[in-house]
Amino acid sequence: MANQKTAGRQNRGIKEALRKSMVSLKRSPQNIPLAALAAAFFIYSLNLSSIAKTTSRINGANMGQCEFAAMLFSILAFVVFLRTFPRRKPANKVMLGLLFFMLALLVGVDIIYISRITDALTREVNPIQVSADSQFINTAKSVVSAHVICVGITAALLVLLPFYSKAIRKINTSIEVEGNGSMGAIDISGED
Repeated sequence: MANQKTAGRQNRGIKEALRKSMVSLKRSPQNIPLAALAAAFFIYSLNLSSIAKTTSRINGANMGQCEFAAMLFSILAFVVFLRTFPRRKPANKVMLGLLFFMLALLVGVDIIYISRITDALTREVNPIQVSADSQFINTAKSVVSAHVICVGITAALLVLLPFYSKAIRKINTSIEVEGNGSMGAIDISGED
C-alpha cells in the first residue's frame, strides 16, 4: 500500500515537471531553435582538437581562417539569438536578419573546410592517406558535417517558429483541481 502511494507521488511529480516544462515552452518557444544552436556549438567545440589537428596536417588554403570563423560566429550567434528574442517582446527583425546571416556564414565556412579535406584526400599528386594515426581527419570531417546539419536545423526551426509556436500554445496545461466543479457562486455584494 505504501509503495503504491510512493509510486503515485512520483508519477504526479513527473507529470507536474512535464507540465511546468510545457508551460515554459509555451511562453518561450524560441528555446527550441536555441537548443539546436547549442547542440551545434557543443558538437563543434568539443571536437575542436580533431579539427585543429586536421588543419595542421592538411594545411589547406584558408582552413585555419575557416576554423576560427566557425568558432567566432558560433559564439556570436548565441549573443545575436538572445538579442533577437527579448523577453516578452516581439522578435527584433534586424537582429533576426543578422542571425540568419551568421548561420549562413557558419554553413559557408564549414562547406569550405569540408571541401579542403576532400581535396586533400582525393588529389592526384601526393594525396593524404588516412591511417590509424591520422583518424582525426575522418573525425573532423564528420564533426564539421554534423555542425552543418545542426546549423541547418536551427535555421529551419527559426523559419518554422511562427507555425509550431501556435500549435504549442494550443496545448492544454491547466490543472484540474478536485472539487472545483461543485463550488457554488460566491456572493461578494456585502448584503446579508
